[in-house]
Amino acid sequence: MSSILNLTDADFDSEIKNAAVPVLVDFWAPWCGPCKAVAPILEELAAEYQGRLMVAKMNVEENQATPARFGVRSIPNMIILKGGEEVGRLVGSRPKSDLKAAIDPLL
Repeated sequence: MSSILNLTDADFDSEIKNAAVPVLVDFWAPWCGPCKAVAPILEELAAEYQGRLMVAKMNVEENQATPARFGVRSIPNMIILKGGEEVGRLVGSRPKSDLKAAIDPLL
């Protein structure tokens, strides 16, 4: 069972504003090979950081307003938000160590 939240344009703001912990949002698309490569890493991070970090995904094909608002021009694009504000961004398929290095200082 996945502990990753699937976000839409409609619920993005309410979910992010109400998050008690930092949120890592993965902007992805079904046809994106690098997005598929990073997906298992995000599943691992969601389990490892459970209760300390929310991991969420947003399909940019189905939801275009939010990615446009954040200036997402290439995917995978992982934005870390704290208190609803962007505090970090990783673009492209990245190893788990890069993601952990970006997340750990924010917890």
